[in-house]
Parts: sequence; structure tokens; C-alpha cells
Amino acid sequence: YFPTQAFNFAFKDYFKNVFPKYDQNTDFTKFFCVNILSGATAGAISLLIVYPLDFARTRLASDIGKGKDRQFTGLFDCLKKIYKQTVFLSLYSGFGVSVTGIIVYRGSYFGLYDSAKALLFNNDKNTNIVLKWAVAQSVTILAGLISYPFDTVRRRMMMMSG
Repeated sequence: YFPTQAFNFAFKDYFKNVFPKYDQNTDFTKFFCVNILSGATAGAISLLIVYPLDFARTRLASDIGKGKDRQFTGLFDCLKKIYKQTVFLSLYSGFGVSVTGIIVYRGSYFGLYDSAKALLFNNDKNTNIVLKWAVAQSVTILAGLISYPFDTVRRRMMMMSG
């Protein structure tokens, strides 16, 4: 979770600077779209980097049993065995639906939050922290609800591979 979040925020800021800048007061639609696009792109690139680790974590979580009954002994054993049994690309099984889901989630998350922050707080550093927290939680819940079906399909695809 930590590396994904670090990549998300780093890439979001990078892409926000790469895309054209629009004034929230005169061209809000384009401003909002850039916020969505920078978040979506950041999420997709981050997922591309960390997906094999997430895939292995999901497989390890389903590896029930004790001792020799287990299929994997740890994270690297899981990655190595899946790579040898199938091929490298199977570590990306379910990536298509995952990247779609993360584009929806991160696009919604960053797009809504950055736009709400600009509108409600006028980017004021002295805004009440409780209000910022409430907006962030609302955006997180909304983005999660929008993207939940993609995550469910993604986990099923991970479990069915290899």
C-alpha cells in the first residue's frame, strides 16, 4: 500500500505540471478534466509498477494450509513460482480490468478532491483541518463506490490465474 500511495502522489503532481493549466474561475470544466486526467494517469503508471506485488499478495492470502501444504513460502517464492510456471506476463493477470478500475478510482479521487479544494478552500493553507478531512473522506468514499465493481473482478481474475 505504501509504495502505491507514494507513486500516486508523486506521479499526480508530475502529470499535473505536464498537462496544460486552466484557471478554475474562467475554465472550470477543463480545470476539472486536467485534475481527473492527472490522477488517472498517475494511478495507471503506479499500478504498472506495483501490480506484480499486489498480485502475489492476493495469491499468498489465498494460499491456505500449514507447512508443506502451502503452495508458496513467501512473497519472492510466489513471484518466482508463478513466473516459472506460466511466464512473466501472468504476473499481470487481471491488469486490464485493474487499470480500468484504478483510472476510474484515481481519476475520481484526485479529480474531485483537487477540484473541490480549489473551489471550497480557494487553495487557502489556513482552511479548517476538519473541513479538509471531511471533504477528503467524502471524495474517498465516492471514488471507492464508483470503482468497487472493477476491484471485485480484478481479485477474481487474480485468483483464477496460475
